[in-house]
Amino acid sequence: MLRKALVLAAALGLTLAGTAHAVTTAEEPKDVHWSFEGPFGTFDTEQLQRGYKVYHDVCSSCHSMDLMHYYSLGEPGGPFYDPKYPKPNENPRIKAIAADFKVPDIDSDTGDAIQRTATPADVFKDPFPNQAAARASNGGALPPDLSVITLAREGGPQYVYSILTGYVTPPAGLTIPPGKAYNPYMPGDLGAYWHGKGPVPKGGFIGMPFQLTNDRVTFDDGARTDTNQEAYDVVAYLAWASDPKQVERKQVGFSVIIYLLLLAGIVYASYKRIWRRIGH
Repeated sequence: MLRKALVLAAALGLTLAGTAHAVTTAEEPKDVHWSFEGPFGTFDTEQLQRGYKVYHDVCSSCHSMDLMHYYSLGEPGGPFYDPKYPKPNENPRIKAIAADFKVPDIDSDTGDAIQRTATPADVFKDPFPNQAAARASNGGALPPDLSVITLAREGGPQYVYSILTGYVTPPAGLTIPPGKAYNPYMPGDLGAYWHGKGPVPKGGFIGMPFQLTNDRVTFDDGARTDTNQEAYDVVAYLAWASDPKQVERKQVGFSVIIYLLLLAGIVYASYKRIWRRIGH
């Protein structure tokens, strides 16, 4: 009995020691200000348009947005909203954006698989036909869907921005696995890969190489196209896509608060008028 207890205690000690060694660390996300922050924040339409272009020209080659339809881009608050077209399906800009893509479909007459021109009602085209193809094209890593990425990651837009702009030269003594890149803002445990002097560096490995190089895209409004600006704009676009109704919700919430304050004032005034001559 004593022997069993000693064996279990030793096993528990080894487990705890291994757990203590495997410490996931990362640098704190960069402190970035966004126009949509706070109860009165709104999105900058031109920034959303630039951000969509970064997604279209760079990110969409690997990352899907399976929860987004093309018509969403033309809804109120969206990057290509036009009040002349309250129905986004009728917006010529949205039709043109969708028409750039071919999407899979089934021929209703023959039942054969075909490719047709996308319409505003279609979901954003997936860059790969299936997950196996996506992994095969990215060294075994599955690029995450970006539909709600800023809500799905702790740290939100700041975290995504930090990852996109955080690629640095690996510290001397850090072994980089094939097909990976070092990023200090990527959570990870680098203990097994660290052979340098001093403490294990913060950060982790990411399967996506550095993408947002200077002048990777050209903006129609003439805005600069360095890494920080490209990341800033595409993250704003992804934040909008993750919660396209957030500004509308803020406005409704503000209206409700004003209504409740006015109602409270009316109720209090009525109370004072009715009960002012009655002793308590």
